[in-house]
Amino acid sequence: MAASPLPTASDIPARLDRLPWSRWHWRVVLALGVAWVLDGLEVTIVGSLGSVLERDDTLGLTAAQVGWAGSLYVAGAVLGALVFGRMADRLGRKRLFMATLAVYMMATVATAFSLNFAFFALCRFATGLGIGGEYAAINSAIDELIPARVRGRVNLAINGSFWLGAALGAVLSLVVLDARVLGPEWGWRAGFALGAVMSLAILLLRRHVPESPRWLLAHGRGDEAERLLRGIEAEVRAEHGRPLPPVPAQGQVRYVERRLPSLREVAAVLLRRYPQRSAVVLSLMLSQAFFYNAIFFTYSLVLTRFYGVPAERVGWYILPFAAGNFLGPLLLGPLFDRWGRRVMIATTYALSGVGLLLTGAGFVAGTLDALGQTLAWSAVFFLASAAASSAYLTVSEVFPLEMRALAISLCYAVGTLAGGFAAPALFGALIASGDRSNVFIGYAIGAALVLVAAAIAWRWGVDAERRSLEEIAPPLNSA
Repeated sequence: MAASPLPTASDIPARLDRLPWSRWHWRVVLALGVAWVLDGLEVTIVGSLGSVLERDDTLGLTAAQVGWAGSLYVAGAVLGALVFGRMADRLGRKRLFMATLAVYMMATVATAFSLNFAFFALCRFATGLGIGGEYAAINSAIDELIPARVRGRVNLAINGSFWLGAALGAVLSLVVLDARVLGPEWGWRAGFALGAVMSLAILLLRRHVPESPRWLLAHGRGDEAERLLRGIEAEVRAEHGRPLPPVPAQGQVRYVERRLPSLREVAAVLLRRYPQRSAVVLSLMLSQAFFYNAIFFTYSLVLTRFYGVPAERVGWYILPFAAGNFLGPLLLGPLFDRWGRRVMIATTYALSGVGLLLTGAGFVAGTLDALGQTLAWSAVFFLASAAASSAYLTVSEVFPLEMRALAISLCYAVGTLAGGFAAPALFGALIASGDRSNVFIGYAIGAALVLVAAAIAWRWGVDAERRSLEEIAPPLNSA
């Protein structure tokens, strides 16, 4: 379709924000939110199967190799975010969230056929490519389609759905590792294969999610954006049986040009126009990446090495941990819209750091058994999950539309590469030492990072609650 002239003014963003919640919004949330379910499934399968993969009748990996496999998954996610993030700004949100899911699906299928560490690690890297691309394209699409008044709680709940995947992965590992079903030798392969089957169903569901009208508008396809939004409005109006709320008088956005910003222009926006915002999002992303990846990628190793939990029973201990992580964003999410971003981000990050220090002290002292350690971690990550989800919320709403996906990718890549890539390998080595004091050092580093991030968020965070994306960060091609 030929690009139509970019309109001088449009109320499309304001019309999207004023829509009442509807079945259409639920479809978008379900179709796009499952990206995090898949990520949770992937991470948990490896976390649950980490000790199983050390067996001679599976892949015979070492604890360090399990850690490196986690790090390579994160490295793939970083590269995928960078490559697909730029493409999402150039080609559109929908094309990319379809393509990245296909990459994930093929890599997961291949993982099930791994015969050695080298091939397994390569497949984990490729799986990360798909998941990293998902983060950029989907966070952009979600924020551009969800009304401003509930954007915080919806974004947190969607990001928190990672832990539904974690719970599913835990249950899946319990079933396939059971000797009466498949047992460890073949069960770990079935776990990865079933993840690919799930992604195929999601791919079919996503076909019905539209392109972002905001993206279409910014790329000179105003007529297409208008037709698409009229169809959405008609569906919502028919569901509620009454006229839609009026569009705010100040809801018009005026555009003066149309082009994709160069990488130099993107750097200027991040470092010159919004340096404080960049510092905030980088600190949030780096600290939560280290915090999470350090603990969860080696979760099963701690349980099996220090508490003697049988490898095939690790999944039972992941379930309460996943529940705490899922309930945190779900229950605390409304407060991010009600009390505000800065207050809630700083609070959840600070309390997460203090909680991890206290739990680590109990671990070193030997006062916790396997169940006590799991429950303590569950309480800490009730807060930490909301904190981590708020990092993705922040980066997706504080930068302009034309570079939103790339900004998400860059902040995710830098934060994750620094905080997430090193963490699994570091903790794998610390756990392999067999010394609880060494492991506590890693916990202390993670706690310190989130405490620093809390202070930065409190000082420079953006009060983005209940504000339109265009008000928070005007598009680069708007007047």
